[in-house]
Amino acid sequence: MNRKKAARATALTIAGSDSGGGAGIQADLKTFHAFGVFGTSAITAVTAQNTLGVQAVQALDPSIVRRQIESVRADLPPAAAKTGMLADEDIVRAVVAGLQGFDAPLVIDPVMVATSGDPLLDPAAVAAILEELLPLAALVTPNLPEAEILAGRPVRTEDDMSGAAQAILARGAGAVLVKGGHLDGEEVVDLFRDGSRERVWRTPRIRTTETHGTGCTLSAAIAAGLASGLALEPAIERGLAFTHAAIAAAPGLGSGRGPLDHWADPGGRSRD
Repeated sequence: MNRKKAARATALTIAGSDSGGGAGIQADLKTFHAFGVFGTSAITAVTAQNTLGVQAVQALDPSIVRRQIESVRADLPPAAAKTGMLADEDIVRAVVAGLQGFDAPLVIDPVMVATSGDPLLDPAAVAAILEELLPLAALVTPNLPEAEILAGRPVRTEDDMSGAAQAILARGAGAVLVKGGHLDGEEVVDLFRDGSRERVWRTPRIRTTETHGTGCTLSAAIAAGLASGLALEPAIERGLAFTHAAIAAAPGLGSGRGPLDHWADPGGRSRD
C-alpha cells in the first residue's frame, strides 16, 4: 500500500514572472520556501526585467491563467493563495473564475502602480479588481498609491491611511494592511484594519535602494503564515519581520534597485 507522508502546507501564487528573480512569482516561491511551505504558481504574464527596470511585458492568454489555477486546485489544494501582477481586465476575470468556490485565505497584493509612479493597470482592470476580486480577499495589502486608487481618496498621512483602510473594507475586503513605506520619517508605519479593530506596526526605516520585490515578499510571507495555520495578525507580524530582515540583508545584486535576501531570518542574519 502506498502511504504518503503527512502533507506539507501548500500555497498558490498568481502573479507575473520576473526574469531578474527579485519580484513576482520568483520572489513568492522563494518566500514560501523560506517558511517551509510548498509553493505552486499560476503565471499571469512574462516580463523581461532586471534591477534597472522592465524592458518588456507579455500577458498570457486568460484561459491558460484560469487553467493553471484550476489544475493546482484539483490536485494540490492550496491552504492559502495570493495574487500579484494581474496585467489586464480579462486576466482579473479569469483569476476570479479560477478561484470560484475557493474557501482558503486569499491575500491580494494589488500591483497597480510602478515604483516610478506609472500606472500598471488600466481603469477597466482596476474596476474588475474592485468589483470582483476584492470581495474574495481575506487581506489586501496596498501601498499608499494603491490605497488611493482602491479607496478613491488621497492618502498622504497616517490618518489618511486609517480612512483609506475603512473605505477599502467597505468595498468588501476582509481586512486591509496599508503599507506606509512611501511616508517620510525614520519609521515605516504599516496600518492594519479589519471589521473590529485597528493596529499599527512601526519599524525603523532602512535607508536603501535594495527594495525590489518588497511588496511581493511581504504578501507571500503572510500567505505562507496563513497556509501554515497562523491567524491573520500573527501572520502579518511574522511577514513584516521577515521582510525587514530581508531588506537589511539584501545581497547588493545588479546596478539598480536590487532584490532582497530571501534567505534572511527575522533576526536579521543571512543563512549563507
